[in-house]
Amino acid sequence: MRRWKLHIVFLMMAAAGIASGCTGGQQVPPYSVSTGGHAQRGELVIERHDCGKCHTIPGIHGANGVVGPPLNFMARRTTLAGNFPNDPHHLVEWVMTPQEMKPGTAMPDLGLSEQQARDVAAYLYTLQ
Repeated sequence: MRRWKLHIVFLMMAAAGIASGCTGGQQVPPYSVSTGGHAQRGELVIERHDCGKCHTIPGIHGANGVVGPPLNFMARRTTLAGNFPNDPHHLVEWVMTPQEMKPGTAMPDLGLSEQQARDVAAYLYTLQ
């Protein structure tokens, strides 16, 4: 009788574990954040403005700079520049006007338009 109960408990635990992680053989789509931008255009903006001279940026050829922080896992970060919440509004503002947001920061104003900043933010949020 006791052995039978152990089998039931084991089967229930196994079923719960499988059900909680089961995706039917499909990948779960990554979390996406709405920036009003397009990640592929953001990739081009990042390349054209040589962001990789200062930052290491996954997916950007030659982006292995060490002056600024590496930008891997941007979608997982809770803050930007140590002061601001990592949300689309603040990231777009930071990419457009870092000197206005945090005077004296090493991040230069690059003269990006709002759409370019939205595109860059869209790309950065793909880095999970």
